[in-house]
Amino acid sequence: MSENCSHSCSSCEETCSERSAGPMDFRAELNEMSRVKKVIAVVSGKGGVGKTMVTSMLSVLMNREGYKTAVLDADITGPSIPKAFGLKEKAKGSGNYIFPVQTKSGISVMSLNLLLENETDPVVWRGPVIADVVKQFWSDVVWDDIDYMFIDMPPGTGDIPLTVYQSLPIDGIIVVASPQELVGMVVEKAMNMAGLMNIPVLALVENMSYFTCPDCGKTHSIFGESNIDKIAEKYGISTVCKLPINPKLASATDAGLIELMEEENLYDIVALLESDDNDIRRLAVPYDNGSIFQHFGHTEQFKLYDIKNDKILSTYIVDTNGSGHGALAELLMRYQVDILICGGIGGGALSALEECGIGVFSGVDGNSDEAVNAFLGNSLEYDPNYVCNHHEGSGHNCGSHSCGSGTCEHNS
Repeated sequence: MSENCSHSCSSCEETCSERSAGPMDFRAELNEMSRVKKVIAVVSGKGGVGKTMVTSMLSVLMNREGYKTAVLDADITGPSIPKAFGLKEKAKGSGNYIFPVQTKSGISVMSLNLLLENETDPVVWRGPVIADVVKQFWSDVVWDDIDYMFIDMPPGTGDIPLTVYQSLPIDGIIVVASPQELVGMVVEKAMNMAGLMNIPVLALVENMSYFTCPDCGKTHSIFGESNIDKIAEKYGISTVCKLPINPKLASATDAGLIELMEEENLYDIVALLESDDNDIRRLAVPYDNGSIFQHFGHTEQFKLYDIKNDKILSTYIVDTNGSGHGALAELLMRYQVDILICGGIGGGALSALEECGIGVFSGVDGNSDEAVNAFLGNSLEYDPNYVCNHHEGSGHNCGSHSCGSGTCEHNS
């Protein structure tokens, strides 16, 4: 390896022992007796917003739809999933395997409280030990032919959420919040973390959103006016569920009777999960303040769009951190991008993207969101031959553009 190595293998022709075969993979493996089709993490920016109730209720609703569901309780220091289902039986093991406890309706559950002698025993462990337990719940438990696994995450953006995101094959997250402005701020932290880990946010749930008076029928915003729609619009999330304050549901959860309850406001998420006929695709656009940046190799940011069934599920803005040209192909590959919409692009970068399996639609300018919507509507105007040909000096010619100092202007 050269002492001047930039560690950008996609733009390097050297063969060396340090050459990377691709992004590092920290995922824990399932055991040979397990099969899990989809993994959905339910997260919150802070505690006390009803995350466990939403996790449990979603597993119940999907189970009623005929899917085999499971709940992995990753909130190791505050496990409450067994209480919601009224589980008292302890999980059993055989050899290297642990068997989850089944609820009355057949939902598979694994939680630390199903292993402790007393459910009130405190868990006084350091972070690395807790992280290993979470990975063991995935790798050592026999998850028998599960269609949907819901993970009850610990609140916040600390070590355990990071471990889950890196170690388990998360297909998407559902964020739970309450209406307060402060909670809105910490919710955005959780969503930004998901963006950094390249995991799509599927839906937002605002719990305790309002209260309907049983006497007069009027609706009251007990915890203040909601701002969840603004957050959803900011991040391009189309599925938002607002749950009322429901004393009966709260009491049933505390009494271990959640399997007897109903929450019709969550059925939009059920419909979203059931429509999972096509995989989520990720699209990238070189980005500059709302517009498509016209020189791929010099872009400082990409806007990423998670797309499913020709709809935008969520968006993220990521920095390139000084990467350029061929190195950007490796960056997009790490972000699991499938499609690039761009303006001018060099032949070397185009070849690197093709080697990474990323489809390129070049020669596009204007507003980034409008271009993506045009792509989804099969009306995007682009030029597949729109390639920058670099020359000596400060300027270069880019298709029908005349470029100098990195700024492109259309010729008339």
